[in-house]
Amino acid sequence: MAEINERFYNPENYVNRELSWLEFNYRVLGEARDKAIPLFERLKFLSITASNLDEFYMVRVASLKDLVHAKYTRPDIAGLKPSEQLERIGERTHELAALQYSTYNRSLIPALKQNGLKVVSYHEDLNEEEAAYADRYFEQNVYPVLTPMAVDSSRPFPLIRNKSLNIAALLQKKSGEEELEFAMVQVPSVLSRIVELPQGADGERAVILLEQIIERNIGSLFLNYNVITAHPFRIMRNADLTIDEEEAVDLLEEIQKQLKKRQWGEAIRLEIEEKMDKQLLKILKKEMRIGSGDIFEIPGPLDLTFLMKMYAVQGFDHLKEAPHIPQPVCALMNDEDIFSNIQNGDILLHHPYETFDPVVNFVRSAASDPEVLAIKQTLYRVSGNSPIVAALAEAADNGKQVSVLVELKARFDEENNINWAKQLEKAGCHVIYGLLGLKTHSKITLVVRREEDGIRRYVHLGTGNYNDSTAKLYTDLGIMTCNPLIGEDATAVFNMLSGYSEPLHWNKLVVAPIWLRARFLKMIRREAKNALAGKPAGIMAKMNSLCDKEIIAALYEASCAGVKIQLLVRGICSLKAGIPGLSENIEVHSIIGNFLEHARIFYFKNDGAPELYMGSADWMPRNLDKRVEIMFPVEDEELKERVREILEIQLEDNVKAHILQPDGTYEKPDKRGKALVNSQEYFCREAVSMVKKELGRLDPLSNRVFYPVEAETSS
Repeated sequence: MAEINERFYNPENYVNRELSWLEFNYRVLGEARDKAIPLFERLKFLSITASNLDEFYMVRVASLKDLVHAKYTRPDIAGLKPSEQLERIGERTHELAALQYSTYNRSLIPALKQNGLKVVSYHEDLNEEEAAYADRYFEQNVYPVLTPMAVDSSRPFPLIRNKSLNIAALLQKKSGEEELEFAMVQVPSVLSRIVELPQGADGERAVILLEQIIERNIGSLFLNYNVITAHPFRIMRNADLTIDEEEAVDLLEEIQKQLKKRQWGEAIRLEIEEKMDKQLLKILKKEMRIGSGDIFEIPGPLDLTFLMKMYAVQGFDHLKEAPHIPQPVCALMNDEDIFSNIQNGDILLHHPYETFDPVVNFVRSAASDPEVLAIKQTLYRVSGNSPIVAALAEAADNGKQVSVLVELKARFDEENNINWAKQLEKAGCHVIYGLLGLKTHSKITLVVRREEDGIRRYVHLGTGNYNDSTAKLYTDLGIMTCNPLIGEDATAVFNMLSGYSEPLHWNKLVVAPIWLRARFLKMIRREAKNALAGKPAGIMAKMNSLCDKEIIAALYEASCAGVKIQLLVRGICSLKAGIPGLSENIEVHSIIGNFLEHARIFYFKNDGAPELYMGSADWMPRNLDKRVEIMFPVEDEELKERVREILEIQLEDNVKAHILQPDGTYEKPDKRGKALVNSQEYFCREAVSMVKKELGRLDPLSNRVFYPVEAETSS
């Protein structure tokens, strides 16, 4: 057995997590290249690949560079040292960037022109009227905002902010001096990057990018100089916060300090316009202290995230997917209050197919209900104008005991969460900033209510954040329950978070970082044992990422024991599928669609007595060992069957799914002779159908509309 275990842990049987993530971004790029998808949706997917890549560099690549600087040489699970990982990432990312801009230049821009929207360049495309408009726009709207910066003996090279778009120039004095001087100007982010030009006589619309207008008029910023050459550039910096929580007297204050440093971290990637002047590049390279391998020559506009703004240009709805309207939850389509409905039975929520309103209303109702004594909630990421935060503040104002854990270390939401934490404290809430050394990633709300038969606890548990905005874009699941055993566990969770007290036992919930890993391993190994004994065995699991070595080794062992394992892994997957003698019983699907797949579901056949769980944790070391996560069971048989069907329908998807091949590549399923299954579209239709069916059941003789099925809901 020791030999078998040794084989399961062999680095050759694992994929590096960073390279696997890049493959995920290639799958997203595949959607931008798919001509069967509406044109403006393809723009959006290309924009997403760019924003994904920015975050990847600011965090993951930055972290690897830190390891190299620290002379850390320990290999990862795939046997690669940090320096080797960086080398392979550089090669693969340059290939990705080339494909991004090939897609933009050769496919999307011509397709936009064919559909009446021209993206013009000041170098070659502007007619006389458009040129005059661009110059007026510069003079009236842009020039007053700009701050040109020259570099000489009295003016040092300026600090360049992370992710800012800039134009660098070489200048020569008009007085005739031969020496060239460096200067630059930041493209202001306070102005729209997309400027629409006057519509032509033929009805064709045209847009130009703000940096093109500035570049065209850059001479007016340096009146005593001739502009010899000018090119845009963009810098990416290390944005991975390093916080010594043991030494931090005030965590909130320490994070605020670190956020300021994020803008000026080490330069890790430099994007320049293709064919930038060599002397200009030499200056940037020296001042940024950046190596050639981290310089990207871009054959087009830098920072393709502007395409998300292009998606919002009016008048092209026919080139977009019709938006799905989140539907009402059938179990709540009655006159009873939220608490009575939960008493009637556990309620399953499936976002964004069903509206997020019940979660908001749960907190709002608790805030105003005179019988509610306490509300406790964890907040990881919330929206900019969060109705949940407003309801919590109202609850405190109404004299209720309100305890909120605000995770200050939620990456790139730190500033937002600091603001919410301060606002909640001012409102009288008891705000907790999390446990030392751990992120609190669990999604749980507890409402304690006084009723005729005593105190009752109502709990919401979810796979996604309490964010009413992303709830329309991310696929997530949640349960509302007043199961007393789950209520007891929920109280224990908050006591652990606020008082550092570990409960002696858990009734239903499984909590990381102490208990969750062991439970997963126990359930996977139980399936292997059942398979070897000839008993029913099988695993279906859905998550964002899979890169935990111990979990993967257990899955390999279960596969060799004969367990059929079907995985839905959206992003990183360090497991190799379909390898004879290792993982021939494992298949991995990745769904890339209009919604971001975000739910975590775990199904175990368990000798004919299936167990089904949902939760906030992926199968990653950080989730299992370094975060507070909650996994919760789905025990109501009807709801359990519904969640199992969600897994099965997604596994049948042959439109938006990609299947992991033994060689590590992903391929779309063969659709020949098969009915097309787009799981996200299926769930959209199902949500509408369920509501119509419920309306008919409520009042079969009436045609009146009880709830806006085809119009925007209040969320």
